[in-house]
Amino acid sequence: MSEPEFSTADLYDEHGDALQSLGLQLLELGGRPRFAGRIRTVRCFRDNALVKQTLATPGSGAVLVVDGGGSLESALMGDLIAASAVENGWAGVVINGAIRDRVALAELDLGVRALGSNPRKSAKLGEGELDVPLAFGGVTFTPGRMLWADEDGILAER
Repeated sequence: MSEPEFSTADLYDEHGDALQSLGLQLLELGGRPRFAGRIRTVRCFRDNALVKQTLATPGSGAVLVVDGGGSLESALMGDLIAASAVENGWAGVVINGAIRDRVALAELDLGVRALGSNPRKSAKLGEGELDVPLAFGGVTFTPGRMLWADEDGILAER
């Protein structure tokens, strides 16, 4: 997949009233530093079954935003789930929580932003919510709206 041509700074300068800027500073952990797409969402806490299930479906260039409650206690995505996302055409994953397999994720053609990493696996019970509005870092992520991420930060449509 080719890298989209945009700058979040330019987008904000041109359309600031229509955009929200994520104040939470997430680490850039994937092999694609710049990505954009329609938002899909998962809310879960230390349980990545819905993340895995969602990223195993056709992404059509979408971005999965995961609200893990800011927990760094266990990873919500690792290399196998991320590889599935690449195979299924997802542009990126933004996680308010932890990932694992940092070295492998950095080699994948996938945008990945997260708070940090932890080698501990998460539960697989399937608890959580899919495609609901999520709010963290001063932004409300609404399914179907656009998200843009680059080296300067993350923007989402209001």
